[in-house]
Amino acid sequence: MFKPLSTNQAPAAIGPYSQAVEVDNLLFISGQIPLNPETMEFVSEDVKEQTEQVMKNIGAILKEAGLDYKNIVKAGIFLDSMDDFAVVNEVYASFLSEPYPARAAVEVAKLPKGAKVEIEVIAVKG
Repeated sequence: MFKPLSTNQAPAAIGPYSQAVEVDNLLFISGQIPLNPETMEFVSEDVKEQTEQVMKNIGAILKEAGLDYKNIVKAGIFLDSMDDFAVVNEVYASFLSEPYPARAAVEVAKLPKGAKVEIEVIAVKG
């Protein structure tokens, strides 16, 4: 069963997509960029602060689904510069614990609204 999920504790979708979709025991969270959910503006131009906000946005969506970071099984990280990988990796890791989820990290030409980082995740219930 396909069930969209949303919370006002994370940024509203800025296009034709859901914040997250539940399918059976899986939660697919759309790519999150560093928007403050109250202002819909970037928290900062600093990649560390952007990554922290992205992870907080993911956490808010997980919480809405009754989950937390431990439920993440796969992540995709999109960077506007691979030069930021170490900083993003450090912040990302600070929200997680072992066993870490599977992950990919890639540099892309451009991200929505000019973000420095975007992260999408898949989480499992149970």
